[in-house]
Amino acid sequence: MTDRHRQPTRTNPIATFLSNLQTHSPNSTQMLGILTLIITVAILLILSGITLTATVLALIFFSPIILISSPVWIPLAIFLFVAIASVLGLCGVGFSVVAGGSWMYKYFRGMNPPGAGRVEYARSRIVDTASNVKDYAKEYGGYLQRKVKDAAPGA
Repeated sequence: MTDRHRQPTRTNPIATFLSNLQTHSPNSTQMLGILTLIITVAILLILSGITLTATVLALIFFSPIILISSPVWIPLAIFLFVAIASVLGLCGVGFSVVAGGSWMYKYFRGMNPPGAGRVEYARSRIVDTASNVKDYAKEYGGYLQRKVKDAAPGA
């Protein structure tokens, strides 16, 4: 048989698929990672289901007790909310005062805390604006006094 008369070889599609699958198959480390992921997700799903079931059962069991004792729980909850909010607010204000005091101490001692350049820029802008307003007031004030003298020469 010559090359011209040879029939083209056909590849088996199943064999091609299996060889592609084998070349793209994950290695053992990837398989271990996938297995760990599957086990972790399954455990978390089971735990969330148990938690949800326990929550519903506890709500069913304790709802009569909660309804009977609600005149005590509502004022207690309001008191606890106000107390906790006050303590957290006081801690936040205290932290702000300590941080601000520390920044001011560093600023006045010349240690250049973060943002000192912006404070200096703002201070110079305020001084320049005040100087401009003062000059404008002197100029405008003199203008008004001249107008008054023109209007009333004896004044």
